[in-house]
Amino acid sequence: MMDRKEALAQAKALVAQMTLEEKAAQLRYEAPAIPRLGIPEYNWWNEALHGVARAGTATVFPQAIGLAAVFDEDFHQRVAETIATEGRAKYNQQSAHGDRDIYKGLTFWSPNINIFRDPRWGRGQETYGEDPYLTSRLGVAFIRGLQGDGKYLKTAACAKHFAVHSGPEKLRHEFDAQATPKDMAETYLPAFEAAVKEAHVEAVMGAYNRVNGEPACGSKTLLKDTLRDKWGFEGHVVSDCWAIRDFHTHHMVTSTAPESAALAIHNGCDVNCGNTYLHMLEAYQEGLVTEEEITTACERLFTTRILLGLFADDCEYDAIPYEENDADANDALALAAAEKSMVLLENDGMLPLDNQKIRTLAVIGPNADSVLALEGNYNGTSSRYVTMLEGIRTYCSVHGIRVLYSQGSGLYKEKPAGRWLAEAKICAEQADAVIACMGLDATIEGEEGDTSNDFAAGDKLDLSLPACQQALMEALAATGKPLVTVILAGSALNVPQGNAKIMAWYPGQAGGTALARILFGHVSPSGRLPVTFYHNVKELPEFTDYRMTGRTYRYFTGTPLYPFGYGLSYVPFTAANLQVVPEADGAAVTFTLRNDGNMTADTVAQVYVHAANAPDATPNPILAAFKRVTLDPGEVKVVTLHVAGASLDVVNEAGERVREGSTYDVYAGTCQPDALSEVLTGTKPLHARVEL
Repeated sequence: MMDRKEALAQAKALVAQMTLEEKAAQLRYEAPAIPRLGIPEYNWWNEALHGVARAGTATVFPQAIGLAAVFDEDFHQRVAETIATEGRAKYNQQSAHGDRDIYKGLTFWSPNINIFRDPRWGRGQETYGEDPYLTSRLGVAFIRGLQGDGKYLKTAACAKHFAVHSGPEKLRHEFDAQATPKDMAETYLPAFEAAVKEAHVEAVMGAYNRVNGEPACGSKTLLKDTLRDKWGFEGHVVSDCWAIRDFHTHHMVTSTAPESAALAIHNGCDVNCGNTYLHMLEAYQEGLVTEEEITTACERLFTTRILLGLFADDCEYDAIPYEENDADANDALALAAAEKSMVLLENDGMLPLDNQKIRTLAVIGPNADSVLALEGNYNGTSSRYVTMLEGIRTYCSVHGIRVLYSQGSGLYKEKPAGRWLAEAKICAEQADAVIACMGLDATIEGEEGDTSNDFAAGDKLDLSLPACQQALMEALAATGKPLVTVILAGSALNVPQGNAKIMAWYPGQAGGTALARILFGHVSPSGRLPVTFYHNVKELPEFTDYRMTGRTYRYFTGTPLYPFGYGLSYVPFTAANLQVVPEADGAAVTFTLRNDGNMTADTVAQVYVHAANAPDATPNPILAAFKRVTLDPGEVKVVTLHVAGASLDVVNEAGERVREGSTYDVYAGTCQPDALSEVLTGTKPLHARVEL
């Protein structure tokens, strides 16, 4: 990788030739060209959450929460590498044709590594779930995949939203998220610290909200004291879009746009997504900012552009051809991702379906033939969408199975009431089995301003299906026909009906093909929940309460609907022979896994630890290591997972990581060590109490 000091030196030399006006203009997300210096225009705003987004045709992978359900760092990095390749392929040709518009650059504002602390949050679908360890590992893998390991950055990743941001969407422009030092250090900051220290992420985006009184995009505590001084971050900081405007229009911590621009740049926000930095020269004239601050921000931005090889003639990524975008191999990877991400929540033996016995199949539901339900938000546009109906129909046509289809209901509005209900019942009555494709999509679950949710600005009010879908499910269940409920959503829902239930997330362009292969047993489901599913929101604290008490598997003391880390398979796996060996800073956990079924299948080995007799430990054991494992029928593999020392620490109320004793409970197997996981899976993790 090009030495950052060398890149900074080049940036300083280039910026030194600019006027103050030119430097100030470069701090806006749509940076203008400076022809006299050979600098083309550049738009910093691009997205790549689960594929190159909003810039035409690209491979659409499962939404981020679905990728998290794969529980596989190596696979996650492969997906990100593919996204980066497509991004370079598109950039190379677009820039050659003079297209340097929004969503056409190489600075991807991904991944979103906020903690999905509450299932009501509409943007939780963009995250890697509720656990700081899982989020850290997947965030690091995604960043490494995007940025590559060549002389130059393949693309520049951006860890967002720093920090704490996780709803409510309706209040985000004015909300002050109050988080204790313990919760900050234990939950909200670890993934960002890993992104900076391990993955060397090139950019960090601030959040809309205030954090303990300070607006995140102008927070001295976050941007100066923590990010740069404590963690040693050397890249650039970008504001969330129009977040700096909120300083004076909603947070009321400043009075004018120049004051807001000054507060942001003074605390280290280098580029403004929005228009407040149009007032930067006015802030300078009022004595609110110095030319040195403007220069420093400009130098950071040009350091990134130089590290991307945008001013070089030897960048290895310039040769990536357009044919690398939307390629067959990328579609195959999207299919593998969809298959690995889907979680089998319940199964009374109905699945897998027998293609020799099923002669007529009813596919019903508002998400059965929906492209939107494949995509999620922050998505690209695929040329290869396979809806759930299309995937099932294609499979069934080969095996002589008749498919009946009815939309059954609207997504959340009936137009008019009951329009499709009779048709849905007729189809179900004629079929040997029913596949009900229910749930949400990004038009009602997502970001404030991007959704048409009439109720909560993209957030959910509860964990139930919309009323029209609930009525449809009750009608289908009343037919008595075997029923598979497929939930397409980016967050937890409680759907009571179904002999078998599959959480499909927003599965990407190949979702329908993946579902058909799982339904008929060509692939064993192997996804695991990266979030806890609760029965209802009454079990949770108020949405606006940012304390972790009572939230997520680490702090929830009730019995959930489905636990974190949970997912069923078509084959049983047996864990045995646990050994825990201390290492220099942590422990090596070794055990065997055996496939006791009759088909090759994946499972996810999981290790949880709990500091015994430690007053500051979380109430429940925490995920400390995981690995996806593929086993043939009867095969036994020895699995060794390494628990880092940080997982043995506890965080005290002052936010300090400490060791409180040396005795630990270590659990290893294929699920979390809780009573419900044991009941649902029929297995119990291995356990050892050890001194470390």
